[in-house]
Amino acid sequence: MAIARKLLISGMVQGVGFRYFTQRAAAKHQVRGYVRNLPDGRVETWVQGNEKDVAAFTRDVSAGPRFSNVTDIEELVVEPTNEYSTFRIER
Repeated sequence: MAIARKLLISGMVQGVGFRYFTQRAAAKHQVRGYVRNLPDGRVETWVQGNEKDVAAFTRDVSAGPRFSNVTDIEELVVEPTNEYSTFRIER
């Protein structure tokens, strides 16, 4: 059964390759959705997949890439959708 989450990630998460890291994590865990920078300095990701894969993806994203520093992740439960067939970086 598919679940979906919106993650709002705070800290040093822009300008450090975070979106590309997130896209690789999504491919690794076979989840779909998107990642994008927000004007307030956070990164937003919407992710959908089975519960185990979404949890593993969230763990990877909470660590972030080498030069990032994740200080907080706000996790919101959202309804799964058929809108995304892959995981993409949105601008």
